[in-house]
Amino acid sequence: MLRISELLLASDKSVAPDLEFRSGTITVILGRNHSGKTALCRLLAGLRTPASAKVTLNGVEQTSGVNRSWPVAMVYQTFVNYPNWNVADNIASPLRAGVLGRLSAAEIDSRVRDLAEKVHIDDLLHRMPHELSGGQQQRLAIARALAKQPQLLIMDEPLVNIDYKLREELSGELKLLVDETDTCLVYATSDPREALSLGDLTVLLQDEEVLQVGVPLDVYRYPQSIEAADLLSDPGINLLSSNEAVRPEHVSLGSGDGLSISAMISGVETNGAETYIHAIVTRSNEQFEWVVKLRGMKDVRPGDPVTFCVRPEDVLIFDEDDHPGVSLG
Repeated sequence: MLRISELLLASDKSVAPDLEFRSGTITVILGRNHSGKTALCRLLAGLRTPASAKVTLNGVEQTSGVNRSWPVAMVYQTFVNYPNWNVADNIASPLRAGVLGRLSAAEIDSRVRDLAEKVHIDDLLHRMPHELSGGQQQRLAIARALAKQPQLLIMDEPLVNIDYKLREELSGELKLLVDETDTCLVYATSDPREALSLGDLTVLLQDEEVLQVGVPLDVYRYPQSIEAADLLSDPGINLLSSNEAVRPEHVSLGSGDGLSISAMISGVETNGAETYIHAIVTRSNEQFEWVVKLRGMKDVRPGDPVTFCVRPEDVLIFDEDDHPGVSLG
């Protein structure tokens, strides 16, 4: 169990509520650039950072400064592998450094092969890092981090430089690895899709403050502020007024049983499976830029007038201070 109390990501911000992350689970830290994700990751890893907190892991409190006995490993956005060592030697490096005590050559070799098999690079053990693809290099970095047998594994946007199909594949593998190793995984990302697909718990950060904490689906359904709703939405939410919003995927094309909204199309994007309609919506003498996410191909063009329909239960309503928020659903 990882416990974080008295968390302060910046000196001019308020203290965040206490956080608890269980072993064998994935906690996703979701935030945009400069939200405080990296500061929180470095804090949990025991590295230098402007953030501060009381951190305990399975009852042991983290001490200030570098603590080599702190059972934590970190995987970064960039591929941090030793370029002059092959895959096997890279994975073995923490074991040879004695992080788990003194191991025999046979024990090290067995652990290396087991970890390489877990991340599906067991057929690449003799290759050098420059001979690997981006996905293979990140698998190698994960295997080397797991070689330490950490109780806490921290990943700071580890898949951002990898193509989307491979990101999906590695995300599924991470879930299996966490189950097998009973590791507490803290995963920082700016992608709401990863928060919804990966996380057992989601922490929303914005401007170095915690907006909301909860099970991803609960946070999605019941955001406590417009900012929280927008952060866990891809594309961002569509405003109906200063305190009402709807998600892009909850808008349909044409009239129906619900709120009818007239708009003018300003742009159209499609990937075949989905169509994104960019539109200008005018309501109560205010104009809002919307993005509507629809399944399949749609025969619409920029300049076309269009009618959207929104069900009342899909409208998110917030008080005038944006907090707390409630959903009509």
